[in-house]
Amino acid sequence: MAPFVKAETLWFNGAFVPWDDARVHVMAHGLHYGTGVFEGIRSYATDDGPAVFRLDDHITRLFASAALYELEIPYTAAELTSATLELLTRNRLTRTYIRPIAFFDAHSLNLWPRECPVSVAIAAMPLGAYLGDGLTKGVRVCISSVRRFDASAIPTTGKACGQYVNSVRAVQEALRRGFDEAIFLNQRGDVAEGSGENLFVVKDGAIVTNGEDADVLPGITRASVLEIASALGIPSRVRSLSLDDLSSADELFFTGTAAEVTPVCNVDGNAVGDGTPGPITLRLQQAFFDVVHGRDPRFRHWLSFAPAEVA
Repeated sequence: MAPFVKAETLWFNGAFVPWDDARVHVMAHGLHYGTGVFEGIRSYATDDGPAVFRLDDHITRLFASAALYELEIPYTAAELTSATLELLTRNRLTRTYIRPIAFFDAHSLNLWPRECPVSVAIAAMPLGAYLGDGLTKGVRVCISSVRRFDASAIPTTGKACGQYVNSVRAVQEALRRGFDEAIFLNQRGDVAEGSGENLFVVKDGAIVTNGEDADVLPGITRASVLEIASALGIPSRVRSLSLDDLSSADELFFTGTAAEVTPVCNVDGNAVGDGTPGPITLRLQQAFFDVVHGRDPRFRHWLSFAPAEVA
């Protein structure tokens, strides 16, 4: 992914401030220990203006992640929702990646951060395809030697800053080996997910993905694709996945806010199917883009529209 492009303004601790003026102290607890939570959200162009995809669900998950770490966000969900939508308007942005983050700020280096204030920021910036031309050509992945952490150690259903060191290690290995992305196995040796994506197998016309018991983050895009597949009449199933499921798959694809619906065409040097994006993947990908761009009225309730101008 290309370096992010600065926007003019971001939201920081209740105010809209210039991008370069949003500063955090070097002694912030979250910097030292990863004690923060975040979300990745996208907005898209529609005929009715910029719309954020499943904003309410992302904000709900942000608060759920915070609760796992006893981090009390000092703003309401409504305030964060309003700030996010106004941020798009202030920055005159349409197709963006949005990053809300809440973290324990500077006060103490004790492991229990009960005295540390909580800071909250929301940034929105232009973003194209996360995995380059993978949306059209598919991506090459490897099975990582780095294992996905177990839910008994760190809650896998939350998005905490520190836990993504696990993903950083997997991506470093994958890119150094010449691949585009990595697939984790969990501690039991079952297939888990990508470094920042859920994984789907396509076999005999049906889609299969795994659930929380595989130590995956139950993604919002994943849930959306399952609903879209149901609307299209594509059978789906949630169960554990093995390496044999990958080697025998007709198609594979990733889902995620950043990755959207990205075909996986090669695993460890072995082609998936004929080595090109498969028909069910492409059908779901097109349906997903119809939804996020407001072209499918059945899922319009998933879109939150930015105001035409700032009040």
